[in-house]
Amino acid sequence: MTVTISGADLAIGQIAAVARGAKVAITNDPAVLDRIEKSRAVIQRAVETGEQVYGVTTLFGGMADQYVGPELLIDVQRVALWQHKSTTGPRLPDTDVRAAMLLRANSLLKGASGIRLEIIERYVAFLNAGVHPHVYQRGSIGASGDLVPLSYIGASVLGLDPAFIVDMDGETLDCHTALTRLGLDPLPLEPKEGLALNNGTGASTGVAANVIARATDLVALSLGVHALFAQSMLATDQSFAPFIHAMKPHPGQVWTAAQMLELLEGSKAIRSEQAGQRAHRAGKLIQDRYGLRCLPQFLGPVVDGLVTAARQIEVEANCANDNPLIDPETGEVFHTGNFLAQYTAIAMDSLRYFIGLMAKHIDSQIALMITPEFSNGLNPSLVGNMEGGVNVGLKSLHVGTNQMMTHLSFLGQSVADRFPTHAEMYNQNINSQSMNAANIARDQLDILEHFLAAAAITGVQAVELRSGADAGSYDAREILSPATVPLYEAVRRAAKGEPEADRCLVWNDFDGFIQDKVEGTLASISTRGAVIEAVRPIASALEAFGKT
Repeated sequence: MTVTISGADLAIGQIAAVARGAKVAITNDPAVLDRIEKSRAVIQRAVETGEQVYGVTTLFGGMADQYVGPELLIDVQRVALWQHKSTTGPRLPDTDVRAAMLLRANSLLKGASGIRLEIIERYVAFLNAGVHPHVYQRGSIGASGDLVPLSYIGASVLGLDPAFIVDMDGETLDCHTALTRLGLDPLPLEPKEGLALNNGTGASTGVAANVIARATDLVALSLGVHALFAQSMLATDQSFAPFIHAMKPHPGQVWTAAQMLELLEGSKAIRSEQAGQRAHRAGKLIQDRYGLRCLPQFLGPVVDGLVTAARQIEVEANCANDNPLIDPETGEVFHTGNFLAQYTAIAMDSLRYFIGLMAKHIDSQIALMITPEFSNGLNPSLVGNMEGGVNVGLKSLHVGTNQMMTHLSFLGQSVADRFPTHAEMYNQNINSQSMNAANIARDQLDILEHFLAAAAITGVQAVELRSGADAGSYDAREILSPATVPLYEAVRRAAKGEPEADRCLVWNDFDGFIQDKVEGTLASISTRGAVIEAVRPIASALEAFGKT
């Protein structure tokens, strides 16, 4: 797969593909390339005529009142990158570095930054050769752009100094050695170019784009898990009837209900209560508890929130966000604030909040399933062999999901509203905290993957117990809807192996450790393996819904 960039129409899925190693090409559209040349010419004319331009003939931020002469114009650009080699700590994953490189190149292709095409081509060369600068998670407040992380990238791509380090072909190298292997020389900066490389939102937005791609898969997985839960508890399909949601037509609610109907269609465990097919159970509640009955109403806002966040990140990924910006058609230079990554921060804050809600819902459903008074007769703690004497089933696993749910909810707290107002001589007196917001979101999804692995195992155990009770076989394919069989099989195989007719996933506690089952399932989720492939139709439907 090759992703062609032009400064526009770059989608979340394409960013995620490049993050995972897809190749990149620059458009050959003459209009795009002409804009780059024209904006570069504007800067050259400004220097020649002595026009004062921020970050070209001045220093930066709160020191922008200090002008520099022609003999220092190149040093201004060098120091723009040099000064930001100022942090350490945990590194950004290579996937996030690749996304950041892609977004910076895409932004520069807007033709509003006054930079040579040759520099953009170097970003693409690094991406295609798998050369990844060492970039750190700390240092950016997402105000004057992601100055620190983008400086590590820009300085490495240019070869500003061999102190900037990259990974290439399994080795850690100084950037000069990497450039030599690529057949390139260090590239001296020209006016405006240093500032154009680090004054933008591409680092935090690159992290955010990867977060959105992962979150889409995990929201899809959560719906699949809910469908397993519903079947294990003999839920009714009436909760998802189109009439109900037409009466309250929030888009996410309507979409979620429709997805659940599709997922549950043909299940032998679901009570069909469509008109003329009543199946009330004597002595039982006439309607399901809220976790099942209100599922579309609860998860609908989560779906809408994910879609909104994805749209915000895609717009940010295709914008010009450095300062100043140049109109290549008129030659006007604009001093701007597009480098403020507030949309990225808000998108990540809101997404984390919704993920916390989603986890809370799943955990509440697990509590119903492990409690016989609420599960319509499933074994307590989903014990497999009730004759085993000492079996306690998934008791500990549920304690673990409850701990992770609390952590996920805690990480859903907002960050963008917690900024200091004194950064950089009070020049950056507001800031977005987008890098914090995005990094926390990535960490939250790491926990969510573990949480959903445990939840999926719980769902498999529950439907196998239901199948054993109702169909005489613990192979849950006997009762499951066709749409949920692929997820059931994928989780079952990742956790232990093929379904068995004579025993469920966790039969006797001493047969094996639950940890092994969690690790197998988690590996399949985190590597985008069979478990995620099983819910790909849901994820694709969610992506399509986001485009409507």
